[in-house]
Amino acid sequence: MDLDQIRNKIDQVDDQIFELFQERMELSKEVAEQKKGSGLSLTNRIREREILARLSKKSEELRAYTRMLYSTLFSVSKSYQRKTLFGESAFAKELEHAALNSPRVFPREGTIAIQGIEGSYSQQVADKLFPMGDVMFFKTFDHVFDAVSKGLCDFGILPIENSSNGSVKEVYDLMMKKNFHIVRSYKLYIRHKLLVKPGVSLSEIREVLSHRQALEQCSEFFKENPQITTSYYSNTAMSASTVSQSERRDLAAISSKFCQDLYGLEAIDAEIQNDDNNYTRFICITKDMKIYPGSNKISLMLTAPHEPGGLYHIMARFAALGLNITKLESRPMPGSDFEFMFYFDFEGSVETKDVRDLLDEFYQDTERFAFLGNYQES
Repeated sequence: MDLDQIRNKIDQVDDQIFELFQERMELSKEVAEQKKGSGLSLTNRIREREILARLSKKSEELRAYTRMLYSTLFSVSKSYQRKTLFGESAFAKELEHAALNSPRVFPREGTIAIQGIEGSYSQQVADKLFPMGDVMFFKTFDHVFDAVSKGLCDFGILPIENSSNGSVKEVYDLMMKKNFHIVRSYKLYIRHKLLVKPGVSLSEIREVLSHRQALEQCSEFFKENPQITTSYYSNTAMSASTVSQSERRDLAAISSKFCQDLYGLEAIDAEIQNDDNNYTRFICITKDMKIYPGSNKISLMLTAPHEPGGLYHIMARFAALGLNITKLESRPMPGSDFEFMFYFDFEGSVETKDVRDLLDEFYQDTERFAFLGNYQES
């Protein structure tokens, strides 16, 4: 047979496979009806292992592929059965309600919690998102989450990742413990400055203060200047404020042009950051779930089943719906041995029923699940 003939033959086989697939799914639905009446659980691991063992013996050459195919088929069948067994959860209805009843316009005002002091990058994001907002400053990221969850502030602004230095791990770890919803994200271009008291030269500097992320984003500068030590501060703006109030001429801060002007400092003309294409992504959080028009990005956290291919089957569900995963991060779970929480960002909207159904499956099918928000990124 030539290539066209082979492909025609494959089309015929595919038609037969699809007819058998439809028949198998109808039988799966009947199984679900029986389980619903008898109170049996959705998953039967013994039955799955029996099928895999029986079919894997039929062809040694195709053994691994057979297991891949039927593992996927089991996942699809259980997804289909779940609708019969459980129907739509209260969570899925909450998603739909939020999409339909949230305000039609993102607000320009409110009380906004940020970590740090006047001049911080978080404040700059707050000013861009809420030009008529009132900012409240807090000492730690933990306090920002609590201010929002307790209703003290309407919104909170938090840095979540940097394009050249990765995730802000402290925020990710707190996200596993806190109750909140993301309603917007913003990518801020970061241009670090080496700030000193007026008249100080580079040769005088012996110590630089800044946030750990900022110092790491400028690591090449410190390799070239080994005589300069670094000290961590909780915020870039606080480091600039400290330098402005200090009597020391050998002290400098890594901060922004905004803080240079705010605290009366000078910027030394030196290439301080490793990468000119330096962006930090911030999230805006609220206490209650709100999904504003134009929301096209979804964030969630979940645990994968402790079984071979557990994470693969989660990923396969995204692929089946053509959903693009833009970030996947794993973080160890506090108080557990070798257990991880997986953080996903993907492109999608809960206004789409397929997306709501997928999230509902995760909600019902995973041991730990948290929907973090459906939002727009600026």
